[in-house]
Amino acid sequence: MSYISELRKKVGHELLIYLGAGVIVYQDHRILLQERKDNGAWALHAGGIEVGEDLEQTARRELFEETGLKAGELQMFGVYSGMDRFMTYPNGDQVYMPCIYYRCSDFTGSLLKQDAEVRQLHWFDVDELPVSLHLPNRRPLEDFIKWLHEEN
Repeated sequence: MSYISELRKKVGHELLIYLGAGVIVYQDHRILLQERKDNGAWALHAGGIEVGEDLEQTARRELFEETGLKAGELQMFGVYSGMDRFMTYPNGDQVYMPCIYYRCSDFTGSLLKQDAEVRQLHWFDVDELPVSLHLPNRRPLEDFIKWLHEEN
């Protein structure tokens, strides 16, 4: 059982500060997103750190768990905190999750969605992302697309 699951037994749905890490998977002018089962929004691949993990391990683990892909080289993209990092899950759990994002275009494996959390996986052109983006992912995605256009 995860550290956060153990804490939830003690604090119920109260607000927790929960450090996260995620991956922006990018290839051929496309970004891989997942449709979340809990709120139906399209999201990056991310989650909370476990005790003893470093943030890069967290990002790699979450990417593999949610997509079946194994990250090769990860490049740090940005650290995000602020009001858009508050979330209340459908079950009532509240979190404030500052998150570090890595970018990755070096990966192996075949797409295999995690049935418990992911409805579907889809590659989107960077200029045609879905409207229904998971709120905490909007700013990192906007910054990533801006960075891409400045690089090219």
